[in-house]
Formats: sequence, structure tokens, C-alpha cells
Amino acid sequence: MTNELNEKWLRLQQAMQQSGADGCLVASNRNLYYLTGTLFNGYFYLPSEGRPHCFVKRPPMPVVAECHTIRKPEQLPEWLFRLGLPQPRVLMLESAQLTYAEFVRLQRIFHGAQTADASQPLSRLRMIKTPWEIGQMRLSAQRQIELCALIPQCYRKGMTDIDLQIEIEYRMRKLGSLGYFHTCGADLEIFMGSLLAGDNAGTPAPYDFALGGGGLHPSVPLGANGTRLEEGMAVMADMAGNYTAYLSDMTRVYAVGKLPEKARRAHRTALEIEARMEAAARPGAACADLYADALAAARRAGLEDCFMGTRFQSKFTGHGVGLDINEAPVFTPRSQEVLQAGMTFAFEPKFVVAGVGAVGIENTYLVTENGVEKLTEWNEEIVELR
Repeated sequence: MTNELNEKWLRLQQAMQQSGADGCLVASNRNLYYLTGTLFNGYFYLPSEGRPHCFVKRPPMPVVAECHTIRKPEQLPEWLFRLGLPQPRVLMLESAQLTYAEFVRLQRIFHGAQTADASQPLSRLRMIKTPWEIGQMRLSAQRQIELCALIPQCYRKGMTDIDLQIEIEYRMRKLGSLGYFHTCGADLEIFMGSLLAGDNAGTPAPYDFALGGGGLHPSVPLGANGTRLEEGMAVMADMAGNYTAYLSDMTRVYAVGKLPEKARRAHRTALEIEARMEAAARPGAACADLYADALAAARRAGLEDCFMGTRFQSKFTGHGVGLDINEAPVFTPRSQEVLQAGMTFAFEPKFVVAGVGAVGIENTYLVTENGVEKLTEWNEEIVELR
């Protein structure tokens, strides 16, 4: 783990030096874990040259050469002086992760420093995964594959979507699920995944996810809503691959009995869109182009009106995956990102067919030097529930 962290610190220092920053102060959970391999209440400080220091409020940690106990952030300038570190002239802070009050407080503490953004540089660094991070994602993907194979065993005639999701979540925990997963963005609340049955799949949600669902209560309007599973209904299981800190994302479709031809044709179109992406995706491929190709394929199939939703159609077909389920890059028409080796992303062409439900596919991919590798390799056909 030491070499892993050293590599991340060096990459961040290179980004700091390119932007003219003297120091970077990190306080958000995901970035703390990314840079230290653990979580604590406090701050990680990295100078543009030299070793980092952790300033910890809790839990209590032994004071060692690079870990120091503090009560409040106002002590940070004094600690830098005691450690022989210069006060930063340009200090990078997480503008996207900190609250306005926290950001202003740190600005006041380092009142002589100009502040710069740390969120975007850290987001760009986190897009390119290290071999260890990729290994963690492979572990999550393998457990997610095992779960998908167990879902038919969870089904009983007369169930609601909530009943089925409870059975699935039980098996997730037995397989080692951490029980929660992280999203990028304020107030994006979700369960251990999303299960959408029948017309509930077409219900828009306020969150920036591919498909919504009405949920059980107006305070959490997302996902399963108590729909009873009936003959001819599609059930889309998009449950989290949260078996390590590094996530995988995988969706499979199940059906109560046979689905009508339009739904089966839409599912085949989703698989064709996925295959086109796999053939085109490689370092240098533009995310916007891959989105445009998916939309064009849906249009040629006469299914544009139900692609990525009906009443509200999401304007993306994929997103980065890592410590957050929805990291950069994003496959949208306005994206400026191009694929790079070491990126990991989920690609999810989906359709919502009225009176049936959602069909389609989602898999997690690793960008290699020559193309992409599917980390969630498992049966992609619609599985009947009996």
C-alpha cells in the first residue's frame, strides 16, 4: 500500500506544480481514503515537494512523524511552522466537496494564501486507476456477477418489487457487500441499488441517474415502489457492486414469463449498442462520439422515443466508476473527455417499454492500451423468473 500511496501523492504534486500551488489540503471522505487508505476526521496536507502530513481530530491516533493530533483547523498554520513547512502562498482546497462555510473557514485560517481548486485535479487523477485499484474493482465485479446468478432464486410468485429487492439485498450482504455506496454530488441518496419493475421504470426521479422509479416515499423518490410482479413484466436489477471501496456497476434484466416482441427487440438493440461501443472504445475515443453513436442506433431501430426513459430521457449512456458510482468521465453530447488507458466506466444503454418495463444492459469496463475489457462478464440475455 505504501507504493500505491506514494504514486498518488507524486501525481498530485505534479498537478500542483503545473498549477503553481504550494500545498493541497483535503478533508472529504472519498479523497481522504484515496490519498491515505483510511478514513478519519481531519485533514491531509500535501506540500508541492516533500512528504504529506495528516492532522487528525478523531479517532485518536498515535502522534508519529507524519500524523498529528489537532482539535480544530485553526491550529494548522501553527503546525506547519512547527514542522518547518512554509505557509502556502497558493493553497488548493476542495471547492466541490466542502461546504461553503468550511471553505471560507479554511480561507480565513490561511488568510495570506491565494486559494485554488483541488476538486477538479483530484477528479482527473481518480479517473486513471492504479493496478491496485483495478484489482479492487475486479473483486467487486466478481461478487456482483455471483449476485446476478442468485437473483432467480430470490423470486416467488406474488412478490412485489420491494419483496424481491429485500431478498436480493440479503444475499448481497451474505456475499460481503459493505451495505452502502457513494455517489458524487450533493443530496444524491440511494439504497444498495435500484430494482425497477413494470411501468415504475418510466417514473422520472429528481436525481441524475439513468432511470428513476417512484420509490416508497416522497422524501426518497427513487427505485422500487411496491409494484406487484406480474406476467409479462420486466424487472431491471441495477444493484451496487459495493464489495470493496471501489465499485463496479452492472445491470441485468429479468422477466416474469415472456416479454412482448417490442421489449425483446429493444433489449437486442441495447446489446447491439453495447457491441458497437466495445468495438470503438479505446484510448483517444471521444465520450461524446460514443454517446452520439448509441443515440443514432436507437433512432435507426425506431426506439429513440423510449431510449434512456420515456417521460424524462437521460442525456447520457455511461459514466466513470471508482470510489463513487458516478465519477468522470460521463458519456454525454457535451462531454470534452476522451478515453485514456486506466479509466474505468459503466456503459448502460437502456429502454423503457410502456406496459412492460425497462430492458437493456450495463457493464463496467477497463480501458486498456488497445480497447476495453469487460469486468462484469456474465449472461446478458433476459432471464425468466419462475
